Amino acid sequence: MNLRVISFFLVFLGFSAGLAEVQAYPIRYKEQFFRLYHIHFDQNPEDTLENIYWLERALTADFANPLNALTRIENEIQWEKYRYLFMMHLNLKLIEQYIFLGNKWNKRRAYFFNAPWKEQNLESLGIAESCYQTALYYWKDAVAWAEKAQDRRFRFINLEQIQNWEDEAFKIEGKSLNYEKTLTRELGLLQKVRETFEAMDETTY
Repeated sequence: MNLRVISFFLVFLGFSAGLAEVQAYPIRYKEQFFRLYHIHFDQNPEDTLENIYWLERALTADFANPLNALTRIENEIQWEKYRYLFMMHLNLKLIEQYIFLGNKWNKRRAYFFNAPWKEQNLESLGIAESCYQTALYYWKDAVAWAEKAQDRRFRFINLEQIQNWEDEAFKIEGKSLNYEKTLTRELGLLQKVRETFEAMDETTY
């Protein structure tokens, strides 16, 4: 079981969400899809998969007219920076969601009494690993968009209504936000737990 299983859930969610779109109003633009993303108090896997679906739709959709941007846009230079920050932020939100999902499947410890369920635990670790690897993929894109948004041309361009996005780009540049470091650590710990499970004799207990 790996990301193909997750993809199945995403397809299912896409079908369900598609019906909702037809019954309500057409959703076409990044800003519209992004507004459907939300954090649940209790983040269940189904909630996380739903958010991933909307965020990935937002990645591939077109931008709305600048009049409908999520911040006030007055000129082309602001519009350019807005698009870079938006793409960076979408990738960061996807990273967060894949980490949430991976944490649901990750096994932090390999207890000896879990030996009878060795294969199930290894399968769960495989799903967690796939989620973390996918998050790393989105991190590379987030860094690339953050670098574009931090170009010298935008030094004195401040988009106040999305100041938190500006802060994210600044933190990425200053290395205080570094998901690669976090994910690499998690993957290393996961591998150690996997090796402990693989060494177990599931017929002992």
